[in-house]
Amino acid sequence: MPNHLKNETSPYLLQHADNPVDWYPWGEEAFRRAREDDKPVFLSIGYSACHWCHVMARESFEDQETAELLNRWFISVKVDREERPDVDSVYMAVCQAFTGGGGWPTSLFLTPEKQPFFAGTYFPKQRQGGMVSFGELLTLIHEKWERDRSALLGPAEEIVALLNQPKAENGKAEPELQEEAVRLYTRLFDRENGGFGGAPKFPSPHNLRFLLAYYGRRGDRDCLEMAERTLLQMYRGGLFDHVGGGFCRYSTDERFLVPHFEKMLYDNALLILAYCEAYSTTRKELYLLAAERTADFVLREMTAPEGGFYSAQDADSGGEEGKYYLFAPEEIVRLLGTERGESFNQHFDITETGNFEGKSIPNLLHSNPEDRSFGDLLETVYQYRRGRYALHLDDKILTAWNGLMIAALCRLYQANGEAKYLDAAKRADRFLWKNLWDGESLHVSFRAGRRGERGFLDDYAACIFAQLALYGATLERAYLERAERLCRETCAKFQDWETGGFFLYSEEHEALLLRPKETYDGAQPSGNSLMAWNLVRLSQLVSEERYGPLAERQLDFLAADAKQYPAGYAMFLLALLDYRDPLPKVTVVCSERSEAARLPLELPAEAAVILREPGPECPLKNGKTTFYVCRGHSCFPPVNELPTL
Repeated sequence: MPNHLKNETSPYLLQHADNPVDWYPWGEEAFRRAREDDKPVFLSIGYSACHWCHVMARESFEDQETAELLNRWFISVKVDREERPDVDSVYMAVCQAFTGGGGWPTSLFLTPEKQPFFAGTYFPKQRQGGMVSFGELLTLIHEKWERDRSALLGPAEEIVALLNQPKAENGKAEPELQEEAVRLYTRLFDRENGGFGGAPKFPSPHNLRFLLAYYGRRGDRDCLEMAERTLLQMYRGGLFDHVGGGFCRYSTDERFLVPHFEKMLYDNALLILAYCEAYSTTRKELYLLAAERTADFVLREMTAPEGGFYSAQDADSGGEEGKYYLFAPEEIVRLLGTERGESFNQHFDITETGNFEGKSIPNLLHSNPEDRSFGDLLETVYQYRRGRYALHLDDKILTAWNGLMIAALCRLYQANGEAKYLDAAKRADRFLWKNLWDGESLHVSFRAGRRGERGFLDDYAACIFAQLALYGATLERAYLERAERLCRETCAKFQDWETGGFFLYSEEHEALLLRPKETYDGAQPSGNSLMAWNLVRLSQLVSEERYGPLAERQLDFLAADAKQYPAGYAMFLLALLDYRDPLPKVTVVCSERSEAARLPLELPAEAAVILREPGPECPLKNGKTTFYVCRGHSCFPPVNELPTL
């Protein structure tokens, strides 16, 4: 019999709708039932493309014996972290406080009043490697709940009180934070394999974007080397899907060979931005190719007919991690013939011994990544692969992640001039305003004709980011006006006017036991870091007087946290770099309106470009299109030729 998830729209929740566990979605009904029955709540947070979420589901949530324990002693609640980032953020902080770490699935036990008293991540069905079995844990917690509840709940109150302590006073956003971050990156950099630290290695493209920008402003060649080495190695390894395009979630090894095979929309958006920045900096075609192949994957496999972008593809297929992506050499020979098949296998390292559980992840770690002679064969292998196994697609459309992808496609258009990328960005933007904006508020998600929760800070910040990117790619004033409108909404809903920064959720949302202000840049830039960048950009494009003080205040707010570990705040550092050492501001007065269309392709994407009508303040020089360039606090004489910036 279906449980209480059967009417949800989240693909992740629907995956669990037929479990024998009597799951509830997050909401008052579940907690009211817990109060009435005097039972603790088991809270499980995950997402549809999460491998270990699937493992725990197969082992425990689909198991009748385990389900009986949960149904007898607990009220069980399932949360899709992508639809409820507020619940995920709060209880992930709790999990980290309890265990010193975190991850998904996140497994927590709460009182009916939503107070957590135990937390962890994955628990196995059978005791293994020193880990208690899930059944043993359920039994232990039930016995403590019945016999010694005060001992069970006591430490939890201390942890929640600790998490609610006010943060330190705001700092001062000084350039020294950037310099310290560069020193940290240099210390952690793997000069042989690229990336930072040991396995697992995450792409963290905003770190690479900061290093590229720092090189551009300071000329620090070590920063360029760290960014280039990492971008090249990620593309050559199995982290990049050489057959179908796009990047997987992270690498389980230090060489970027063996990925965790799920593909997330936000990772691919941020990596497109990073590879475009690398191409802009170096003019190396390989970086542009990586960005194009990633974008083409998204347009082919992750785009809804109406233009929005889907969230994720699963790591598992046929119940096995990575099965969709693996090949044996004889498969390729049968498909392509002996000569072409053997050549393909050699180039992409598909061998008899394999590199992952007896089969091979295609990679270019031992081949020339510049060799494009296999393009036609890749298409043949791609079509063959699609017919072998099916990948689960999480087809919900998330506002924040769509905002990042819209910005990425705009940046790619500015890099290569191909209109299809700008067209896709505009279509997605129209989808967003039609389906994820209700006239007063953004919403988190859209699926099956239904909007999700009212939007959180990240939704607004990413949507502003997208509008600014669309303006940069088109110079159409309407996008800039939308960015301003959303910025006003964001400040009204989320800003903490007393102590600075932006809350994750507004007073319109459900009040949880914490009201966090996320600042750390993890797999995605935090909403606070993204807002810092947005405010800096608006101060350059619209009004220094209006947005400059807001940008300065936000940068100072972030500096207090960033000084503890600056390398974890790359998007903030990028905003700080743009604020303290801005790229030129170019005011363009066109002699003919049609000339404006080419400007986004001819001027640097990072420059602040403003179109003006001819007038007394900005007249045409010699009756021709005229460029007025200011750098820092100095403005240069007007010129008719496109300046070198």
